[in-house]
Amino acid sequence: MIQNYDQNHSDRLEQARSTDTGAMSRELTPRPVQTNPEDRRARGMARGLTLLTIQRDGEFRLGVKTGKGILDVTEAATLLQMHAPATVDDLLQNEDGPSLNALVDAALQSHHSEPVFLDETSLAYGPVVTRPEKIVCVGLNYRRHAKEVNLPIPQQPVLFSKFNNALSGHNHDVKLPVEVAQKFDYETELVIVIGKNARNVSEADALSHVAGYCIGNDLSARDLQFDTGGQWLAGKTLDQFAPLGPYLVTADQINPDELKIECRVNGQTRQSSNTDDFIFRTAYVVSYISRHISLRAGDIIFTGTPEGVILGYPKDKQLWLKAGDQIACSVEKLGELRFGLI
Repeated sequence: MIQNYDQNHSDRLEQARSTDTGAMSRELTPRPVQTNPEDRRARGMARGLTLLTIQRDGEFRLGVKTGKGILDVTEAATLLQMHAPATVDDLLQNEDGPSLNALVDAALQSHHSEPVFLDETSLAYGPVVTRPEKIVCVGLNYRRHAKEVNLPIPQQPVLFSKFNNALSGHNHDVKLPVEVAQKFDYETELVIVIGKNARNVSEADALSHVAGYCIGNDLSARDLQFDTGGQWLAGKTLDQFAPLGPYLVTADQINPDELKIECRVNGQTRQSSNTDDFIFRTAYVVSYISRHISLRAGDIIFTGTPEGVILGYPKDKQLWLKAGDQIACSVEKLGELRFGLI
């Protein structure tokens, strides 16, 4: 075992060499390694929970939706003197699920924990995931959507990306960049959240790397995407163009390939479909991406949008999104993501 010595330690060794070889031998005996309790903590994904990011006291915090209200995990950990991840990103990137499950169980059973359960109606939300290493998106992944935009069924997933600047949260307003674009479109999507690093995983093993699922909207500026030489990145990753939320539901509670999915604009239903129309099912998407790009815990994958987007309308009926519009996106078992345009 390699030891690091400061100058005083070196001086003591030199003195030992000149006076007592036995003392030198004792000095060089390796000391017991101090084990960090963090190293002994069980690792894995959270199970049976509905998670969210809340904004309190100027910071993002991990919240858990329960029958008693939203558990503020940071305050609960302090009250109960237990370890727990501070944010959704900490939970995912450190695979700290067992600690979170233990804290939630203790808080629900404690007679003194009422102050750390919050009324959800009073909360401000952040994006469910705030610092993914990667945001990977799958284009053209619903059969009926491919048909409405007159494109052939792809033979392999079509991938593109967004950046973290595009992230936004439930009940946030999205400022439309009208100085650079005009043709704004919605794309409600099921989002996969990775909970364990994945590199070249098989389709059979792919879903074991998924922490959970949430709702996202792949907002798009179609004129940038198509009318200026195919600027997909510019058209897809504008600021706040990836609203995400309100909840992250752990993977053990969800069959991702059989979920009703809808989008409403100002109360009018625009998209209504089911993920059973996927061209590439969830496990295949994770496996395919992992064969080309290493996925890290905390990464998110937008899985594509169903039919009903404005781009699929006849050109004389394409009424693009505008400031003042209110968007509501729902995916079965995952809640409803709402945001406004300004």
